[in-house]
Amino acid sequence: MYSSLVFLSPDNPCRGALEMAAQKINEGLEHIAKAEKYLKTGLLKWKPDYDSAASEYGKAALAFKNAKQFDQAKDACLREAVAHENNRALFHAAKAYEQAGMMLKEMQQLPQAVQLIEKASMMYLENGTPDTAAMALERAGKLIENVNPEKAVQLYQQTANVFENEERLRQAVELLGKASRLLVRGRRFDEAALSIQKEKNIYKEIENYPTCYKKTIAQVLVHLHRNDYVAAERCVRESYSIPGFNGSEDCAALEQLLEGYDQQDQDQVSEVCNSPLFKYMDNDYAKLGLTLVVPGGGIKKKAAATPEAKPEGTTAPAAEEEDEYAGGLC
Repeated sequence: MYSSLVFLSPDNPCRGALEMAAQKINEGLEHIAKAEKYLKTGLLKWKPDYDSAASEYGKAALAFKNAKQFDQAKDACLREAVAHENNRALFHAAKAYEQAGMMLKEMQQLPQAVQLIEKASMMYLENGTPDTAAMALERAGKLIENVNPEKAVQLYQQTANVFENEERLRQAVELLGKASRLLVRGRRFDEAALSIQKEKNIYKEIENYPTCYKKTIAQVLVHLHRNDYVAAERCVRESYSIPGFNGSEDCAALEQLLEGYDQQDQDQVSEVCNSPLFKYMDNDYAKLGLTLVVPGGGIKKKAAATPEAKPEGTTAPAAEEEDEYAGGLC
């Protein structure tokens, strides 16, 4: 009883907030009623006034949003979008669909939110505003990234394609980078290798050669996690054509890494992967380096070890003669 009296006290700030919310809800309902009047037809009004109705639905959505009634705000946005579509105002319809998606985001209905934002982006493209379409797709990717990384990869790749078609390569490669890192995080290494190669091609095209070196390191790590030494070696060999790569610290480190991997020398591989050059890469690639294990259990060859003296006339056991293959073929 006492708590109820406190709640109803005129000085209680919660009461003011509730009254404000109720006022905004009523305001939203009034705008909905006006919008429906604009859509009605009769003897003297043969065509609905879609423009005025859309405006009223938009005001209603804002009022409901301010009252934190996100479900009602979403419905108002959808009605606004349909009114704009009927009025052939594609850009405004897309904006309304995007806003409806953001209301779903507030309701934690992320897959449905992304679906509406994707629809909005397609309408932006149809309207001839690809930049706005790309930004909407990127926003959708960020929303869904932690819930459905596979969908986020698709959205980032779509965004990159839009930017690439508009010859905005820097923005395109940034989105491809996000997709590549998510693919690595999900251990989808075959797709990651292709994605990183596409990044590398664009960086080469815009003459950002130092970043090409870093992408080569990422590629090699991905290929080695795929157990494809041949692809990793070919990747380094092809990178010699990139200006400045041959003779760079990146090149030297990769040659040392491949040598250690080929020789089944886990110590050498670990030393390279623990160097600052590898450890301070993007976190997803740094983890690839730290978890890289050479085949055969990482048995280190000791060809340079001094053999123990043996009595004259004795021969080494057959097992020692075949020690070259003790770890298995690389």
